[in-house]
Amino acid sequence: MGRHTGPTDKLSRREGINLMLKGARSESGKIERRMVPPGMHSWRRGRGSEYRLRLRETQKVKRYYGIRDRQFMNLYRQASRTKGDTGAALLSLLERRLDNVIHKLGMAPSRPAARQVIAHGHVYINDRRVNISSYRVRVGDKITVKPSDRSQALIRANLDELGEPRVQNWLQLDQAKLAGEILAVPSKDDVMIPVEVNLVVEFCSR
Repeated sequence: MGRHTGPTDKLSRREGINLMLKGARSESGKIERRMVPPGMHSWRRGRGSEYRLRLRETQKVKRYYGIRDRQFMNLYRQASRTKGDTGAALLSLLERRLDNVIHKLGMAPSRPAARQVIAHGHVYINDRRVNISSYRVRVGDKITVKPSDRSQALIRANLDELGEPRVQNWLQLDQAKLAGEILAVPSKDDVMIPVEVNLVVEFCSR
């Protein structure tokens, strides 16, 4: 799946769920009011085959996190080599991506915006600049903002726009210092969209 440059609402409509690709604007309710697949013949589509169900669930996860096929399959192979539930391990790896963490800390309104913030060098981890969105955070990592007026103003504006951040238990945010910390390894319960991860594993392992 290459980089998507078209309307993001179509991706949410295709998967039948709000993927929150527009940040705060995604919460307006406009998408939910017309949550039908795009295209003039969408009303004819039935439940589909078992393959289609697994494909759609996999596409939903990839589009939610904004990653491509090769990246996704690499993460799946890593998850399949770990002990325990492969699906839970896969979702944990996805949650630990830096762009997802920046978004969940409220430093960016969406994951696409978080990738831009990271690519422009506004984010530091353990006092070292990181400009790779797929960077995987670890427990104990400290996330700070570049000590420049421009970077500080950008992140503070994002936090102010989102209001009081609802930070999950595995993250910690010091809004005054514009700093965050990874407290624990995320679980599949921290994923904010409903996903049948067993269908994703079955699709990837076929």
